[in-house]
This record gives sequence, structure tokens and C-alpha cells, in this order.
Amino acid sequence: MDKITAVKGIKDILPSETPRWQKVETTARAIFERFGFHEIRVPIMEKTALFQRSIGEATDIVEKEMYTFRDRDEELLTLRPEATACVIRAYVEHNLASAEPVTKLFTIGPMFRRERPQKGRYRQFHQIDVEVFGDDTPASDAEVIFMLMHFLDVAGVENLSLEINSLGCKDCRPGFSRAVVAYLGQFQDGLCPDCQRRLTTNPLRVFDCKVEACGRIISDAPRILDHLCPECLDHFDRVKGFLDDLNLEYAVNSNMVRGLDYYTKTAFEVKSGKLGAQNSLAGGGRYDGLVALLGGPDVAGVGFGIGMERLLACLPDTEENVGKTDIFVAALGTRALKFAFKLTGLLRRSGFTAATDYSGKSLKSQMKRADKMQSAFTLIIGDSEMDSGRAVLRNMKTKNQQDLLLESLPEALINILKSEVIL
Repeated sequence: MDKITAVKGIKDILPSETPRWQKVETTARAIFERFGFHEIRVPIMEKTALFQRSIGEATDIVEKEMYTFRDRDEELLTLRPEATACVIRAYVEHNLASAEPVTKLFTIGPMFRRERPQKGRYRQFHQIDVEVFGDDTPASDAEVIFMLMHFLDVAGVENLSLEINSLGCKDCRPGFSRAVVAYLGQFQDGLCPDCQRRLTTNPLRVFDCKVEACGRIISDAPRILDHLCPECLDHFDRVKGFLDDLNLEYAVNSNMVRGLDYYTKTAFEVKSGKLGAQNSLAGGGRYDGLVALLGGPDVAGVGFGIGMERLLACLPDTEENVGKTDIFVAALGTRALKFAFKLTGLLRRSGFTAATDYSGKSLKSQMKRADKMQSAFTLIIGDSEMDSGRAVLRNMKTKNQQDLLLESLPEALINILKSEVIL
């Protein structure tokens, strides 16, 4: 019978890898909470209309990449391709704005997009997502960017660059869009099919095209910064001022757009020199008006998302504490096994990683398993040790051994492990 394998583009995260994931997630939670953020956990599946309305029906995500299906009652459902819309849906549905005027939330979990799998890009991928609702000030933008860069620094990511831009608002962006369409219309035949389509559906998305021929044409296209209204220009200048106050290095990239329709004003992206051509590690920006669009109050919003797989690819290879055991109990014989079962349970309750073998294998086989589990100590106990009232404790690193009395064995082991093993 043929074995069943994982779906293409969806990978397992094996026990040897999970400690690195856990370390990054623990770091994120600690830093975000320090900035006043609280974790929210939202479903991986939502009504399709949520993403059609928030992301925009003319985007590649909605048109090509979403995993969408009809439920038995004919309701159209989608596996979430991004988290912002999900968090907003929960924020609105549970009226979180009534509890706190400025609400700071983060979530960590899997997202789903049906695109060609490649290094650092999977059909099931994971994101760290951060959102702030109810604060429309430039200081909030700068604080979110600062927290992002601080987290990446503490997580151990090096060779980073921060790019920022302003995407304008509903007052100044239409004029910019018309200018872009008028300019690109002169070179329409030289654009790729996707960009030709975008000219009528979503003109600003042409700036994100990776086709070399399109890039040459776009390099001379109008710039959004030349079309900002006074309010958006002032907002962007103040964001830059706050970043300067925090001594954060950044570059203004007037060609940068975000891949989702809902962004307004400040947009930002963090790139890593370790990721090659697909070098975007994290990105986000302001999305004033999106909460109201999804049926909530008319409050401002700003946030970012970090690709976990890409972040981990940027981290240096380190040996994490994978599968290491504080003590292995090598038990030989029925009485010894019964004693070992009770002893390992007590040691685990005391906070130590303890293991034993119930199969009755030879001492040599059990010592090999203790080595494989990188056990700091091995306790050897068989029928003769049960009769003599003593067990042998072996330090697996130094190979030194000592006899311990069975009647006081738990207390003695706990004291030894406390002095030798970091809890």
C-alpha cells in the first residue's frame, strides 16, 4: 500500500525544529507584552466575504491564491490567507473597543495561500501578526516599527534594512492612480499580462511587479510622495521624525507598495540580506478605514506581519536543547521497573526531565538509549540493587558513579539534579 505524504507546499515541523520556533514565539510574546500588547487567537477559517471585502477582490490573493470551498449548507468559507481581517472581525464582533479606546493585539499562527512553493514560501506558512486599533497618531506608527525592529534584533536577526513610504489616503491616492495609469498607458504593450490587467483593476500593484521589463518602465513612473495631500505629507514627516528620535535607520522607498488594498498613509517593509531575491522578512502599515469597512467603529489601525519561516531562515544555526534528558532510569527486572515507574513520576513532578524503559531490555541497550537522549545522569537499578537497598548513579559526562540508598533516593536525586541541572 502506498504511503500518504503531506500536501505539496505544506511541511511538517519536526521535534528537532520546534525548539527554535518556540524560542522565537516566546521572545515575541515577552517583547510585545512589554509594549502593552495582548495575545488573541482567531480561527484559521472565516467567511470568504471577510477577505473579499478587506483585501480587495482585484488582488492576486483573492483572485488566485485563496483556499475557498462551500460548506454543506452552501456557505462560502476560506482558510485565512492573512490575519489582519480575522483580528478585526473578532475586535468588532466582541466589541473590544468598548473595553479600551486603544486596543493592542497580536496573534501567532498558520496562514494559507495557493501559490507555487519555493524556498521560504509555502502554501501553509506561519505569521506573527500585530495590530493597534484606535490610535491615528504618527507616534503610533513609529512605535510599532520600533517594536518590530527591536524584536528582530533580540531574536538574533542580522543584516536588516528598513524601508518606509506613504501610500496616501482616499483624498490624494485617486489623483496618483490616474497619473500612474496615464503614464503606463503609453507603454502598455511593453508590460507583462498581469500589469496590463492591473492597469484597469488595481493600478498601484504594478509597482510590486518583479518582471524586469516592467521594472524598467515603472522606474520613471510618477511617485506617490509627489501627490500626497498636506495632511498625509505632515503625517509622514512626523513618522520620520519619531524614527529619527529613536535612532532607527531607514530608507524612503517611494516605489514600495503593500500587497493588500487596505493600506493607507504609512507603509513599511523589513528586508534581510540573508534571504536572496525574495528578501522581504516583515511588512505592514496603516489601514485607517478598514475597521469601519468591516462593520466596526470608525477607528484607525496600524500593524505588521512577520513570516516565521523566513525569520527562522535568517537566524544563525544554533544547537537548541532538543531531546535532552536530566536523568534516565535503567531498570532491570519486575521489581525495579515498578520502582522506576514511581520514581520517574516523582522526578517529573519536581520539574526534571526523567525517562525510563519499560521493555526490559539489557543494561547495554538501555545505556545506549540514555546516550541517545543526551541524559545528564543514568540511575542503574536491578534486582540485586533492590536486594541491597542501593542504586548506582552514573554521571554520563564524567563517567563517575556513586551509590545511593533507596530509602532516601528521591530526595538525594533531587538535590543532585538541582545542583547539576538547570531547571
